[in-house]
Amino acid sequence: MYAQFFGAYLLNKQAVSTEQLIDAIRKLSDARIKLGTLAMHSGLMSAEEVDEVCFLQTREDKRFGEIAVERGYLNKDQVEELLESQIPDYLLLGQNLVDTEALTNGDLERLMADYQNDTEIHDMGFDNIEGTKELVSKFFELSDQFLDPVYILYINLLFNDLIRFLGGDFTPLSPVKEKELPVQYSVTQRVLGEVNITSRIEMPRDVAISFASRYAKMEFEEFDEYVSASLEDFLNLHNGLFSVNMSNSASMELTLEPPFTEGEDTVLDLPEETYIIPVIYPFGTIQMILTLA
Repeated sequence: MYAQFFGAYLLNKQAVSTEQLIDAIRKLSDARIKLGTLAMHSGLMSAEEVDEVCFLQTREDKRFGEIAVERGYLNKDQVEELLESQIPDYLLLGQNLVDTEALTNGDLERLMADYQNDTEIHDMGFDNIEGTKELVSKFFELSDQFLDPVYILYINLLFNDLIRFLGGDFTPLSPVKEKELPVQYSVTQRVLGEVNITSRIEMPRDVAISFASRYAKMEFEEFDEYVSASLEDFLNLHNGLFSVNMSNSASMELTLEPPFTEGEDTVLDLPEETYIIPVIYPFGTIQMILTLA
């Protein structure tokens, strides 16, 4: 989830626009990491040195690594180590933003350092569940909001389920609190027991069609009962997984109420402990609305 939260960080810093970020996210599946980006991320080369080697590549028919070795910026062993290194997913997003000229290499170098320092992710494993829980916690802390660990677990699983069932090409925006929220279309389900959570996913109907198409892995052309059923199934599946996890890890027995829908002309009165998290996908924005009590 590093790429998703890096995108949110860049938006919060006003380093890129929403349109620039979406453009970079759309290109993630076709992008390949570059040696210069890896060298800059590892601290072996500065942004200026990377820019210099890239410029020389336009004048010489040589690979980046060859020129970097010739210039004394890297040695052959370092080139091999970089090519075999594990790649943090947010690095590829940053590279795309440079390729689309939303950022310079100098901007990316500075923003990566700030991101690592602000979120303290230096030692987190990229596939480490504890690391992603820390990211979720920092995501809320950067908005001056602090959640109980069980709610962090819930939200961490929700982001992971979005990645698992719909794809990772999204960016969450900072959580906000509102007393009222007009609804376009939403699906709601309550988790009851030692922990009570009311979760909603809200979106325009055209976005719901795209959401359901991705989740069901079939193309829906119009909003109908199949689209609605797909959204209900996603939320019910997520809450079911959370309930099973809590039963296995904490012997906490939870029950799920059936999901229900709300349509246009509905205005929600939101309790105090409700967090609204907009999530930007290339096909539109969904809102995760979580009441934690």
